[in-house]
Amino acid sequence: MLFPAFRASLGFVPALLLATASLGADLPRSTPEKQGVSSAQVLKFVQALDGMDQVHSVMIVRHGHVIAEGWWTPYDAATKHELYSLSKSFTSTAVGFAVAEGKVAVTDEVLKFFPADAPAEPGGLLKAMRVQDLLTMSTGHQDEPPTSPDKISAKSFLAQAVPHKPGTHFKYNTPATFMQSALVQRVTGQTVLDYLQPRLLAPLGIEGATWDSNFEGINLGGYGLRVRTEDIAKFGQLYLQKGRWNGRQLLPAAWIEAASAKQVSNGSNPASDWDQGYGYQFWRCRHGAYRGDGAFGQYCLVLPEQDAVVAITSGLGDMQAVLNHVWDRLLPAFGARKLAANRTAQDQLAAKLRSLTVKLPAGKGSAPGGATALGRTYVFPMNELGWESLNVSALASDGWLLTRTISGTETRLRCGHGRWLNDSGVLGVSPRGPLGPLPAEPMAAAGAWTSDDTLTLKVCARETPYQTTFTLRFAGDEVTVQAQTNVGFGNTRSTPMVGRAQ
Repeated sequence: MLFPAFRASLGFVPALLLATASLGADLPRSTPEKQGVSSAQVLKFVQALDGMDQVHSVMIVRHGHVIAEGWWTPYDAATKHELYSLSKSFTSTAVGFAVAEGKVAVTDEVLKFFPADAPAEPGGLLKAMRVQDLLTMSTGHQDEPPTSPDKISAKSFLAQAVPHKPGTHFKYNTPATFMQSALVQRVTGQTVLDYLQPRLLAPLGIEGATWDSNFEGINLGGYGLRVRTEDIAKFGQLYLQKGRWNGRQLLPAAWIEAASAKQVSNGSNPASDWDQGYGYQFWRCRHGAYRGDGAFGQYCLVLPEQDAVVAITSGLGDMQAVLNHVWDRLLPAFGARKLAANRTAQDQLAAKLRSLTVKLPAGKGSAPGGATALGRTYVFPMNELGWESLNVSALASDGWLLTRTISGTETRLRCGHGRWLNDSGVLGVSPRGPLGPLPAEPMAAAGAWTSDDTLTLKVCARETPYQTTFTLRFAGDEVTVQAQTNVGFGNTRSTPMVGRAQ
């Protein structure tokens, strides 16, 4: 379906003009039963997520009210989370605003906006590529263009071979979303993040959002956005409400309908939520739902038939398993009308939500190996983690101070015993791996002596999906270190490295 260019309509322009002042606030809270939802069934859903051990947050909204919300310590309500490809849905929304303002049409040819970045002799299929094809991941590419921030650009995208007729071949394509970001910046003179500020973020009360950029200063579009869990829920609620927020039409309902509809086919497996069709940077789901999602389990799930939204952040490898829990355990919780209060179930659900925590390393606060290991500085030969030295010392309170020199920079991190200690630093996984060098991040760490000679430290980068477990095995004047990260785009386990005491 080709989507016509929007022109500003009554009710839309005033919303933009008034958006300079925030119209948003936290979503209202309610009990599940007041919104027709069974607390007992929601508890089963939360228990299922808890059993996966890598979910970071969950928020359930029914009839516009938050009925359940929880964060697995050390993650919390105030901390942003990396969205990965859930960023794509925000980028397509920016395109929707640009279309509504008459700055671009989905039928426009892509090359029209990037003449200086085009090949000297663009082929006919590249010339035929339209904005619609960027939105629906049907650009005609067989292979995805470069995606890393140091390589992704309009020039690299347009240089990629286009062997298929645009609009006929679904191929998941993160650079196609970058091109939407570049397009918005080209026609508005603003980054996607800045462009969305008065149109989407301020009206919804989304504050402190950040978005990584490529080497040219263009927001990455397909990934790199960080917002809070409630911000994800608000975004889904805006789509559920067909673009209306606090009585104002922020985004035309026709765009919402087109973005969330099945625009292209992407498979035929009835049991897979990745085979139900694709819209404008939204996936169609089973049970009449649709979603934006991102690597390792970042979800904005919109359920129109239930008038509900589910926001989840996590660090998981099996993303389908989370959706299966939604269908199998949460969907049966929704009723057609208000339910009688169930104080016992509500209290049990509230207690569960308050007690959620990422699993701590199990073990002792001290061990025989610590007598000779703590306080010594160990030096490493060249290794894949970039570690040059390591020192572990005891904190005055129960825990340890981990001091590392990584690629010439000293970083310190406090690790609690039986508790998470919040800090900041670098995760310390491979600086030459597929993720590239990692900057300082909000961190939390905990540890335990898991045997007489082995100290296990678990470190969470709290704005990302990543958790790394460092196993430090001490023997005489040596320490053997191995790192295991919960998820990644490549190898998640490092080669053991041996350091010697100075």
